[in-house]
Amino acid sequence: MIKRLVAVLAVAMAVAALIARAAELPARDAVILGLLGAGAAAAVGGAGTILLLVFRRGSMALQVSLVALSAVTAVGVGAATAADRMFISSHDLNALVLILVCSGAVGVVISTWLAGRLTKDAQLLEQRARSLGGGETTDEVSRPSTRELASVAHELDSMASELARANERERSLDSSRRELVAWVSHDLRTPLAGIRAMAEALEDGVVSDPDTVSRYHQGIRIEVDRLSGLVDDLFELSRINAGTLRLRIQRVSLEELVSDTLASASATARAKGVNLEGRLVTEPEQLELSTQEMTRVFRNLVENAIRHTPSDGSVFVEAGVREDRAYVSVKDSCGGIPEEDLDRVFDLAFRGEAARTPGAEGRAGLGLAIAKGIVDAHEGEIAVENEATGCRFTVSLPLTRVSDGVKST
Repeated sequence: MIKRLVAVLAVAMAVAALIARAAELPARDAVILGLLGAGAAAAVGGAGTILLLVFRRGSMALQVSLVALSAVTAVGVGAATAADRMFISSHDLNALVLILVCSGAVGVVISTWLAGRLTKDAQLLEQRARSLGGGETTDEVSRPSTRELASVAHELDSMASELARANERERSLDSSRRELVAWVSHDLRTPLAGIRAMAEALEDGVVSDPDTVSRYHQGIRIEVDRLSGLVDDLFELSRINAGTLRLRIQRVSLEELVSDTLASASATARAKGVNLEGRLVTEPEQLELSTQEMTRVFRNLVENAIRHTPSDGSVFVEAGVREDRAYVSVKDSCGGIPEEDLDRVFDLAFRGEAARTPGAEGRAGLGLAIAKGIVDAHEGEIAVENEATGCRFTVSLPLTRVSDGVKST
């Protein structure tokens, strides 16, 4: 600020020197007149500064008016002081003072009007600031006329929109969390109740024949496996939501991933009477990804498809490369997903109406949410669409390598 003031004074002195030389004023007279005008203007400016300090809590209009009044008065007093030394005729001096008073009054009126416009712009900014986070919309026509203030108003409007969207996302996540807690509580109580009933029967000697005891032991182990799987899902989901999912990147064949997935799900498909097939439509492609995590995604999709496909139905897995991206699609014969649910199948703890029975949608509906988190961490995409008598889940992955280490999701 000081450097700027010094620069302005230097330029003013240079211009004054050029004017004095062009007017052929004696150097002594030019210096005296300059000092008189500058001194008088400085005195008025000091008084204006004091007034600004006194009214520093006042409105913008008052402060702008004081600035304009100080500037106009400083010029007028400086000119009148210098003219008093120049003019011999008092008539000419009085005429100059009259001109300065009239022009100064007009200048003050104009500056006050401009200050009123700035005040209105400031009020518009205040209205926008108050609407932040409240989801309120503002009138696009009522925008500040000043370019800088209009830019600030635009940023405030954008911020308000972002906050409104963030609030909506937070409400949606909160609803998903409540639904998740309800489903997890249900899925915890069911196996725990079974384990308690079988353990009490064994403890009280209600069952004693070896076959029944063995069946109860097997049932307890199955329920414990369900609980262990639920805990693993919750832990994986917490890592995904916290952005601490660690990818151990390896180079693996796309064909190998699909083959391993089909092999692990073949027994489940045979037990239910579902025909499970797969094919690779392009040459085998080497991908760099976290094998353990992506195997979990593909296995989850295939087992989900088998679970929802009726007996004598088919599940078809296809893999290949399309538009410089590797893809794996899983098509089932589940009868399709309601259109209103297609956009929600990857939401946390979402279950369709047909799946609201124990075990129908996996553990607490976490499988698809976990799959989406893992695919996102690989900078890929996962989507679902209805097709013929079922639906198709498609995972697409970049052929280029993703970053090692911890991936935020």
